[in-house]
Amino acid sequence: MNKSVVEVSGLTRRFGARTALSSVDLSMARGAVYGLVGANGAGKTTLIKHLLGLLRAESGSVRVFGLDPVADPVGVLSRIGYLSEENDVPGWMSVDELIRYSRAFYPAWDDVYCEELRQAFALDLAAKVKSLSKGQKARAGLLIALAHRPELLVLDEPSSGLDPIVRRDILGAVLRTIAHEGRTVLFSSHLLEEVEQVADHVTMIQQGRITLSAPLDEIKQSHRFVTVRFAAPRPRPPAVAGVLSWDAADDAGQEWTAIYRGRSDELRAAVEAWKDARIVGEGVASLDQIFVALALGHGHGHKGTDAAAAAAPPTEP
Repeated sequence: MNKSVVEVSGLTRRFGARTALSSVDLSMARGAVYGLVGANGAGKTTLIKHLLGLLRAESGSVRVFGLDPVADPVGVLSRIGYLSEENDVPGWMSVDELIRYSRAFYPAWDDVYCEELRQAFALDLAAKVKSLSKGQKARAGLLIALAHRPELLVLDEPSSGLDPIVRRDILGAVLRTIAHEGRTVLFSSHLLEEVEQVADHVTMIQQGRITLSAPLDEIKQSHRFVTVRFAAPRPRPPAVAGVLSWDAADDAGQEWTAIYRGRSDELRAAVEAWKDARIVGEGVASLDQIFVALALGHGHGHKGTDAAAAAAPPTEP
């Protein structure tokens, strides 16, 4: 058995003049939740389509369970559970018909587990799929994705547009899949708070490139925020090495919040050297703050320092 569930190396994909993925590398070991985050159009779904064998790699390689998903779709897809935002479940079927239809594709289908999920999700066997609410359709799709106890569960924006109760069900299913069975989950979402709740490892993708990929604990330990108050308003703070972005914390421009990567003592030393500034707040940066800060260095407009200034050495104000 290959220790890695997914191995992507140097994957590049273009659609006409647009580069959707550029030299993407990704490795996923067994038994963990991998969060894939990025703005709409960043390349998340294109990457997932390569894992499912729906797109062939133009350059680079894709292996799932050690297999090429394009060359061996049956060997790969029979071991994957998949739920997407679109959730294209046949509307003319009843829930019972959908279950019986789906069962035929998966030799490992677990009828007992399927019934447990159906009852937990309160799905009526006689109900037509087209008559279900959006939340119930999502639950039906999740049931189909989970009932054969897949080795890899792929969730592509599964909770987009759903109410908090349904999102809780989906997150709960992800946690149960990992906690009780040691299976692997790839959870793609632009809702970073959700990813932060369940992910062991986070990969950020922007404009087709991976900008950060590491265990969540490691990311949180290496990124912090600090709020600095200046004696007088200023259009922007001085550049400091390690600062990914500065964001005005008040309308007057006297308080600025930095997201920085590295040792906090370096930033503290820089602030102390400025004479007219003091630190008024500090803590662990959220995944959302880190993502926005990294986006600033990739062409997204924002009120703060640019990438070049963030990489410059400390200067006096």
